Amino acid sequence: MPKVVQTAGRDALGAFAPQFAALNDDVLFGEVWSGDGLTLKTRSMLTVTTLIAKGLCDSSFEHHVATAKKNGVTAREMADLITHVAFYAGWPNAWAAFRVVTKVYAEDPEDRANI
Repeated sequence: MPKVVQTAGRDALGAFAPQFAALNDDVLFGEVWSGDGLTLKTRSMLTVTTLIAKGLCDSSFEHHVATAKKNGVTAREMADLITHVAFYAGWPNAWAAFRVVTKVYAEDPEDRANI
């Protein structure tokens, strides 16, 4: 699997928290996200699920949804994932997730038609 290159940590926090930025970019994305055990699509689905379960449907969640879409998670798969997770992580969390997800997937009419 190709190595995931991320600079968001250094871009946002490099001067203020260089160690955190390096761990984010080099370890989390450079090693964990680049591991051979799971596909990027699976990692994206797991990350989205975990963020929903924690109730974290903020701008970082939107980024992870866009990344999931880029990694091949279809609108139908995302809708099914959130519906399933709603029963385990909470209905309000699912509603919050759907507000973000429908915005991300609305940008692609072809994928949106598959919901």
